[in-house]
Amino acid sequence: MKKVLSILLIAGISALVACGPSAEEKAAAEKAKQDSIANVEKAKQDSIAAVAAVEKAKADSIANAAAAEKAKVEAAAAEAAKKKPAPKAKTNEQKMKDDKKVLQKQKG
Repeated sequence: MKKVLSILLIAGISALVACGPSAEEKAAAEKAKQDSIANVEKAKQDSIAAVAAVEKAKADSIANAAAAEKAKVEAAAAEAAKKKPAPKAKTNEQKMKDDKKVLQKQKG
């Protein structure tokens, strides 16, 4: 009976040792874990870079809009400078002369 128990005990211990992961399997699991961590870090850095690119594009858009508005204001100012000044209001004497000319043309 002692022999049978000893054989069973040895068989049980052998089964436990055989069922556990080998050194290669442990190394492969550790490598997979490290690869996963590296992939997460890379994705994090890519995400940060994408956010920075969006912020830069937003700032560029704002700067372009401000430059366009400035150009529009400058163009309007230049156009206003080119316009002729409004004619001066006629005095009563000038109006009377103009009315006389019109009456003379109508009479003949």
